Amino acid sequence: MKLYETLAERGYIAQVTHEEEVRHILNEEKIHFYIGFDATADSLHVGHFLTMMVMSHMQNHGHIPIALLGGGTTMVGDPSGRTDMRQMMTPETINHNAHIFKEQMHRFISFENNKAIMANNADWLTKLNYVQFLREYGANFSVNRMLTADAYKNRMEQGLTFLEFNYMIMQAYDFLELNNIFGCTLQIGGRDQWSNIIAGVDLIRRKKGKEAYGLTLNLLETSTGEKMGKTAKGALWLSANKTTPYEFYQYFRNIDDTSVINCLKLLTFVEMSVINEMAKLKGQDINNAKTLLAYEVTKLVHGEEEAEKARTTAQSLFENNDQAGETIPTYNLPKNKIGIDIVSLLIEANLAKSKTEARRLLSQNGIKINGEIVTEENFTITESLMIQKGKKTFCKIYL
Repeated sequence: MKLYETLAERGYIAQVTHEEEVRHILNEEKIHFYIGFDATADSLHVGHFLTMMVMSHMQNHGHIPIALLGGGTTMVGDPSGRTDMRQMMTPETINHNAHIFKEQMHRFISFENNKAIMANNADWLTKLNYVQFLREYGANFSVNRMLTADAYKNRMEQGLTFLEFNYMIMQAYDFLELNNIFGCTLQIGGRDQWSNIIAGVDLIRRKKGKEAYGLTLNLLETSTGEKMGKTAKGALWLSANKTTPYEFYQYFRNIDDTSVINCLKLLTFVEMSVINEMAKLKGQDINNAKTLLAYEVTKLVHGEEEAEKARTTAQSLFENNDQAGETIPTYNLPKNKIGIDIVSLLIEANLAKSKTEARRLLSQNGIKINGEIVTEENFTITESLMIQKGKKTFCKIYL
């Protein structure tokens, strides 16, 4: 199957500026394309992972990815999908985060023999003369049109700063600069980047009289339309120091039934014939698809050895009822209690008779979750797990 059809079949494509032209260049040509990554944290997260899967698919078909680190745009902050202004970051923090991004990206795409390019928009954005930039490019942007973009409309009630208002112009200039330097003709981004991408396509046409193209990706969302990748500890990070391989594995092992097939398509290289068979599974059998998903995604992010460890740990905790030769007690947590704190859960699961006893157990290191000691009273339960009280009392918690 050709590349465009592969991306469409697996559910990546949300919007395209020129569908037939993009279909042709993806299937028949070899181009430079870019995806931007603002360095707002010291690790990439699972949302970035989806875009890197697309970069990998593209590279495997001979296209050259440009991973554009937002050393310059991060200083402004993208208002897309925000109801508040992003926290201002120092150049030192941005550079530190960008360095980590580089290391993580090497797991998914090859930079050997110029198969991919790493660029940083700080190299040109921080050198611009403001007055000269306004004279050269300001007339190419309509304020009326910019204010119709979702990225800005969503911020108008809370107060859109002039700082953030510049973000679209800066991203459009990035596309123009990458077109000048590398001949880059395609920008890819999340569905929420549509307005910014169109601005870049339009700027290249106005300034160079050439066609450029944009393609947006469906966001990784839960069945309720919320962005996927939120855990009790925050985002689902690709860094093992922020989200352990076991936690990463368990997130996908416990994913909602309605999301598992979509995630297999977007976040793994499992053949579509296998995924289509998995889509026929019903009831408890859907857990086979979840186990495959959790293993494949963890293997891509953390390596095969860590994926095997995570799978073995999960099996020993949840699938083998051989603790001391007895069946481990279970407690099914109702959906309306997902997010319950550990103190309340200990009482619900009959592991403590009162909040006082529950707090004492926590303070005396008497409670372990999935083999790790938990002492925080506000620890919340958002996934299936194993609780151990003392040395001999176990209880499986199922969502």
